[in-house]
Amino acid sequence: MNHFTKRTLLVSLTAALALSTAACGKSSDNNADGGSSSGDTVTLTMMHPWTTPNIDNDVYKARIEQFQKDHPNIVIKTDEVPSAQYKTKLRTLAAANNLADINVVWPGADLAPLVDGKLLEPINELMDTWKDILPESALTPFNVDGQQYAIPTKQTFVDIIYYNKDMLSSVGYDAFPKTYSDFIDLVKKLKASNITPISLGNKEQWPLQSSMLSAIGDRFTGSDFLQKVLTGEAKFTDPEFVSAISVIDELSKLKAFNTDANNMDSVQSQDYLIQGKAAMLFTSSTVDARVRINNEDGDKFGIALFPSVDGGKGDPAKSAGVVQYGIAINSKLDERKQAAAEEFMKYFVSEDLYKDLISNGVVVPAKVDVPEDASPYLKEMLDLTGKGTAPVFDSIIPTQVVSVIQNGLQALTIGRGTPQEVAQDTQAAMDDYLKKK
Repeated sequence: MNHFTKRTLLVSLTAALALSTAACGKSSDNNADGGSSSGDTVTLTMMHPWTTPNIDNDVYKARIEQFQKDHPNIVIKTDEVPSAQYKTKLRTLAAANNLADINVVWPGADLAPLVDGKLLEPINELMDTWKDILPESALTPFNVDGQQYAIPTKQTFVDIIYYNKDMLSSVGYDAFPKTYSDFIDLVKKLKASNITPISLGNKEQWPLQSSMLSAIGDRFTGSDFLQKVLTGEAKFTDPEFVSAISVIDELSKLKAFNTDANNMDSVQSQDYLIQGKAAMLFTSSTVDARVRINNEDGDKFGIALFPSVDGGKGDPAKSAGVVQYGIAINSKLDERKQAAAEEFMKYFVSEDLYKDLISNGVVVPAKVDVPEDASPYLKEMLDLTGKGTAPVFDSIIPTQVVSVIQNGLQALTIGRGTPQEVAQDTQAAMDDYLKKK
């Protein structure tokens, strides 16, 4: 199927498919008047994680500003929370029944407690707005028992490996390795050539868990493993998953990562790759704009997925992906605020938003006319990620369990603990979660 024909579904999604201390976000009032002293003015609060200089974050913020220009009687007061703290703060506010009027939410394990607590407003009556541009597969992750609770803004693949073509070629690899054994051989040869193999910015902890373990775990366990863990049919202590954790341990022992990995954030790790200080980076498809599209040296970087592993149950052609940044409305709003929030949602998540994102190389879960100025890199990304979708670890597993494995993976990078201990601690947290359900 030609991805660039008009009205073509940009990406194939699966129906079953999404950082860790509570923090106060940076609040900003995007309207100079502020407040709601005027009887004709409605003030809405909105919490979002769009704080980093990724191109999609800029698109979202510009869309909010344009909404207010076009709707002068609706004030949007934003609470900007860094992505690493966002989910924890959302959960904390939910427990206190104190959500913002409009919230950015994730599907799966993150959405479930919000729905169970009746904290989000069902939006079934608004769905005609998106009937011509959003397929059912894009909506299903935010649909619970026939009720739609959010609309996704993008499709994120978390496990893209960006690599410096010249650095790989310098050690004999003119193409990215197809097997794990060759991948390890590449790492060793890069180290021998005094090249840092992998740029890692794990200060926020999610990169090892979401970008690396989502892909590595799927290669060993297959795509149904995480759901089986949730139902008690599988455990994190199963040998296949311990083998996945062991990859992080092996790479750490080979000194594949930069020495300041746990003091560097995800944006700095992108810069590390772009500046030629490392050969590879595991990260989200969203950063394609920084690495390749808006980079005059973008052609020097290739993209790949994690290779196959011996005896693995997973499909190495799959990319770990999730529909992301769902826009949801607080169920506790009065009539005027709810009407204003619905007006914002219909305006914000629109064909124009999806086109703006596509124009900047961001994959979206929508059927829209592809803009003429869409990046030529987009087709390459779609080809890479269009052969099946694997689950993203933190879109399936509850946040409190994710926190445990993130701590364990980070400890492995500094020589503390073992893969077996990380697996045991993670399963203990999972058992505790299941008991409290």
